[in-house]
Amino acid sequence: MKLTPLEVKRQQFKKVLRGYDPVEVETFLEMIANEIEEYIKAAKEYQDRLIESEVQLRDYKNMEKTLQQTLMQAQEASGKSIENSRKEAQLIVHEAELKAQQILDKARQDFAHIRDEISGLRTRKQNIMSRLKVLLSSEIDLLKALDVEDEVLQRDPSLGTGKDHLEVDEILKKL
Repeated sequence: MKLTPLEVKRQQFKKVLRGYDPVEVETFLEMIANEIEEYIKAAKEYQDRLIESEVQLRDYKNMEKTLQQTLMQAQEASGKSIENSRKEAQLIVHEAELKAQQILDKARQDFAHIRDEISGLRTRKQNIMSRLKVLLSSEIDLLKALDVEDEVLQRDPSLGTGKDHLEVDEILKKL
């Protein structure tokens, strides 16, 4: 049976002739009622604090759950970011390799083109040198022939017909 402080204060006892002192009994009952009231207040405070602690605990558990979810999301995002960075780096390396290959191919083409040009220039040089040799050889032969004629003319000046002068002019025109 639960007693409330009010019940203790209102409790009535029978009066008997040699019984307890009513004032003392009432004072004692008043003290008991006051202490019960304080215990009830303390129990109520403890119960309120317990409820408040349970609410806080539930809030902390919710925050912990939220933090764990946030941490997992951050880890996932970090993992995705790292993977994306890795893929981007591979793409950059691949593009650089392709560009380097294109540069090498162009350099090879340019080299082949320059080599062909050099070969063509050497051929032209050889042709020009051959023609110059032929021309110089014919000029030397002509000079030798003129020297021979000059010697002949110096020995006999009456032999000069002027024909050799025309041959030199014709040769120079052909050049």
